[in-house]
Amino acid sequence: MQAIAQNFNGLKSSPYLMWVPIVIGLLALYIPTYHEVFNNLWVTEDQGHGPIVLMVIVFLFWQKREHFSFTVTDKPAPILGSLTLVFGLLCYIAGRSQDIFILDLASQIFVLSGIFLLMRGLPILKALWFPLFFIIFMIPFPLDSLTLPMKMAVSYVTETILFWFDYPIAREGVILQIGQYQLLVADACAGMHTLISLEALGLLYLSLVKHDSLIRNVTLTLLIVPISFTANVIRVITLTLITYYFGDEVGQGFVHGFAGFLLFFVALMFIMTVDSMLQYFVKFKQKIA
Repeated sequence: MQAIAQNFNGLKSSPYLMWVPIVIGLLALYIPTYHEVFNNLWVTEDQGHGPIVLMVIVFLFWQKREHFSFTVTDKPAPILGSLTLVFGLLCYIAGRSQDIFILDLASQIFVLSGIFLLMRGLPILKALWFPLFFIIFMIPFPLDSLTLPMKMAVSYVTETILFWFDYPIAREGVILQIGQYQLLVADACAGMHTLISLEALGLLYLSLVKHDSLIRNVTLTLLIVPISFTANVIRVITLTLITYYFGDEVGQGFVHGFAGFLLFFVALMFIMTVDSMLQYFVKFKQKIA
């Protein structure tokens, strides 16, 4: 018993060795899950952002790695941690056994939270809340009922803008007719999953820049929605004009995939521009105060 206690104390004296068996257990638990999502869920256009979100989550945890070091001030929460962990494991079992990706992926939030509470208590949970929250953007929520109105709105705005510039364009539902070409505004071009991906981009930007101004953070968070919608419209307009000038084969080929990168680039530029304007406004307000 004394040897076991000495080994335990030796592990605890090391900043990260205590986490090694936990990480191994988590890998054994979730490698089958990620094998499934990589081969089934993330190969679809709607959920193609999944691997990027996963890399961002790993980066966010790595960025907060100093919080994994044990200290004498740690106050584990065994009751709350056990309840949270058990709930997460039940979600995992239900998700894996029934092939429900929502429960399978969402279980990570509760499993990790339960482990953190058991090991170090509420302080580490408070420090790591954002990486845990970001897991939400990997979860394939059923948003089909909201996708059609989103596509209709993007199609309408695209038609209106191009009509102002005298392009021969007409619309029927989510189908755009420009010249001799007909384009369907698909879920991947203007659906809710794309909007959620852009929301994730905006929140990641806020997390990285770490503004002190509450007004600036709240305003930018609220503006991410219209910024994301605008970026979607620009993407659809770009694809429509490319098809009109260069033909359907060009518009639906490599350029269509490249437009996805354009979408995120435009959204990021909008976010940074709006953030700069808000920074100027906050500084101006502080000067006159």
